[in-house]
Amino acid sequence: MKKIKTKYIIALLILSAWPLYYLYQHQLGAISFLLLAILFLMLALKELSMERERREREEGGRNNRVG
Repeated sequence: MKKIKTKYIIALLILSAWPLYYLYQHQLGAISFLLLAILFLMLALKELSMERERREREEGGRNNRVG
């Protein structure tokens, strides 16, 4: 699984800034915040799943060493 790099996230935010600003100017700012919340939720879930996988690997290694 590829890691999302910080520069790609920043580029995505910069590229999406104009449409989000346009929505904000037309009194639709809540849509912008909803989209950002979804983006950050996806990033948090991806980090959480990576952390779970890391913990499972560590626990699996500990179980193999016992004996």
